[in-house]
Amino acid sequence: MKKSFLSIICLLTAFSANHALAVGDASAGESKVAMCAGCHGSDGNSMVASFPNLAGIGEKYMTQQLRTIKSGDRVIVEMTGILNASTDQDLQDMAAYYDSQTRKITGAQDITLVGISDPDEALDYGENVYRGGNMKTGVAACTGCHSPAGNGNNPAGYPALGGQYADYIEKQLLAYRRGERASGGNAAIMQGVAANLSDKEIKAVANYISGLN
Repeated sequence: MKKSFLSIICLLTAFSANHALAVGDASAGESKVAMCAGCHGSDGNSMVASFPNLAGIGEKYMTQQLRTIKSGDRVIVEMTGILNASTDQDLQDMAAYYDSQTRKITGAQDITLVGISDPDEALDYGENVYRGGNMKTGVAACTGCHSPAGNGNNPAGYPALGGQYADYIEKQLLAYRRGERASGGNAAIMQGVAANLSDKEIKAVANYISGLN
């Protein structure tokens, strides 16, 4: 029941009239993200797993996150004060620029999990979580909001996850599960999903997502 409820929330949010597309100018945003290149790359593809890839992640989602970071609702130490002088239009332009860039795929790795020593089986386990969730524990499938190919849903503000660094995804899922990441319109949905994810499921699904394209 909980799984179905979360899936319904995703669908309703996707069609909500309140979720209009952002109106950023990608061309104008290119010069405004120069300060971000050191961590996220000039084209939004980070070279370091601790910093997420932003290319093609979704304009609406990116705009929402930049707003919460600027307001202080979402605290990222490395970004403290960076957006203070940016206007809301600046944030939309930055988001539009990143969304216009081609997302590079970091790629799934050969990993082992508790009780699974075969990397291929570990990858299959992650795929099962992504595509089917866990009916027994009430975990909704990731595909409902983030699409089967990991391309997200830009009108609804659901980010494209395919190809993202596994370490980053794992860190964010753990933060949602602990209630540490609570800002943004869709945080409650993610907290509900992550609440019943085990460490094993989180590690597996994060690795699988990193190879999605």
